[in-house]
Amino acid sequence: MLNVYLSGEIHTDWREQIINGAQGLDVTFNAPVTDHAASDDCGVAILGEEPNKYWHDHKGAMVNAIRTRKGIADADVVVVRFGEKYKQWNAAFDAGYAAALGKSLIVLHGPDHAHALKEVDAAALAVAQEPAQVVDILRYVLTSALPK
Repeated sequence: MLNVYLSGEIHTDWREQIINGAQGLDVTFNAPVTDHAASDDCGVAILGEEPNKYWHDHKGAMVNAIRTRKGIADADVVVVRFGEKYKQWNAAFDAGYAAALGKSLIVLHGPDHAHALKEVDAAALAVAQEPAQVVDILRYVLTSALPK
């Protein structure tokens, strides 16, 4: 069985594509909270309001880091998706953290990000452009089966 952590971009359905494509494989998935508002506001919702936006965001980041660190630490494979529209500094951080822990890292992004992410890509064991390629990697790791 593989425990896979799906990190990164939250504006498309790439996670669902991977989870659906991996049906029938012995894989469990974990991910950060992908409800943007809930993720941003979790710190103040749990620990109390902050009038200063910096401390509002800081509380949320710290609470989210508990979930992220646990998810990455428990993972056998970490998949980090970099989307087209937004700069995902948190995704780059997660990729570096996973690499530092010696996790098997798969980076997922389009060709337009190849240059900007060259150092992140160099730390990965695979760089995929499509969620289906991630599924094919997981299937190969678990069953030795190549894509048809």
